Amino acid sequence: MSLSLTNSLGGRKERFVPYDPGEVRMYVCGPTVYDFPHIGNARPAVVFDVLARVLRRHFPNVVYARNLTDVDDKINAAARAQGVAIGVISRRYTQAYHADMAALGVMPPTVEPKVTDNIPQIVALIERLIARGHAYEAKAHVLFHVPSFADYGALSGRTPEDMIAGARIEVAPFKKHPADFVLWKPSTPDQPGWDSPWGRGRPGWHIECSAMIERHLGDRIDIHGGGQDLIFPHHENEIAQGTRARYWIHNGFVTVEGQKMSKSLGNVLLVRDLLAEAPGEAIRYALLSAHYRKPLDWSRDGLQQARRSLDRLYGVLRDLDDTASHADDAAAHLTAFHAALDDDLNTPAAFAELFRLARAAQCETSPAIRSALRGALVRAGAQLGILQQAPGDWFRQAGAAASEIDVVEIERLIAARNEARAAKAFDRADRLRDRLTRLGVIIEDRDGRTDWRRASP
Repeated sequence: MSLSLTNSLGGRKERFVPYDPGEVRMYVCGPTVYDFPHIGNARPAVVFDVLARVLRRHFPNVVYARNLTDVDDKINAAARAQGVAIGVISRRYTQAYHADMAALGVMPPTVEPKVTDNIPQIVALIERLIARGHAYEAKAHVLFHVPSFADYGALSGRTPEDMIAGARIEVAPFKKHPADFVLWKPSTPDQPGWDSPWGRGRPGWHIECSAMIERHLGDRIDIHGGGQDLIFPHHENEIAQGTRARYWIHNGFVTVEGQKMSKSLGNVLLVRDLLAEAPGEAIRYALLSAHYRKPLDWSRDGLQQARRSLDRLYGVLRDLDDTASHADDAAAHLTAFHAALDDDLNTPAAFAELFRLARAAQCETSPAIRSALRGALVRAGAQLGILQQAPGDWFRQAGAAASEIDVVEIERLIAARNEARAAKAFDRADRLRDRLTRLGVIIEDRDGRTDWRRASP
């Protein structure tokens, strides 16, 4: 089955056809490294990690670039506040980003360019834009002249007038048009800066990605990805600057318990804090539980559900540990799973297929088929970045008490309790509940079903 993706440029699901089937090129906008990454930063890293895995199943070579923005006004402010150079800030939070993403099972990209390593390329691109009549110098700034690009707005579907009305436009008397945006700006003596034809300064945000794409991936790429918030103005401006991508892919926003994540609400969830509450694999599962294009509402219940789901899957793998290896037969069981991921990265459908495989393995009596199903579970998990640990390691990492939890036994006890309740044998139902409590399990009856979770240590 061929891979289909929803292209934000046109808003349609399209069959993915790369420029060169021998080498797929993908660029994703990475973090600005001035603070610890939050769950909103983690979503695109996890989503596009899965896409890279899927692409590598289809194509022999995938070059995946994800940049680091290591010069920015927020980095400057953090450096001033701490009395250190910007490099100290950017290195510290680059290391934190790498550590947190590794804990979520995100593989390193093929290329990870930094803005500060690409200043000559940025300057050269700005010079070309000036020569072509798309940019102009004014008051030691260089600005892109939006009316010079006739197709401006094609990605976001907005007119320049709509954009001006709905966006925070920097007011500057030297702009030729209110929507013109900065490519280069002057630096004061206490700000980082580089020599250029327009004086000592630093690049604007949008030009950085266009220059890094051109240097590391060439003049056209197959996929450009990032969060939905980057469609306008960042990606719209990249297109105006000359970035050519066949497919523009964007993941949806992350909210927290139904609210927008913001420092003013005090609900910014740092990955490092979540890792103190749950394994990285559970966080990854929760991030993939909604379709990548849809909003994801992060909740504690959702994270607990992700952990329970992994408990069940690892429990099945543990029960299959004694089967002989028939890994070559696994592919026959993966057709529906691959079809789900190939259909616009439909991770909810892929998870449903994982559980179908798990149930089939539990019911199967043939050792050869059980082994093939175990291999299918592990190979399917690898596409999603889960189920790659030994089951014993998964259960041990939550602590000694959690390691004793037998998922199959818990499910059996819950089923027996539900039967007792249905028969109005409430004393027996209460005894079963007490037994579950002694196992360190909390159960919750809601909407005709019983959910369970580990008690907090």
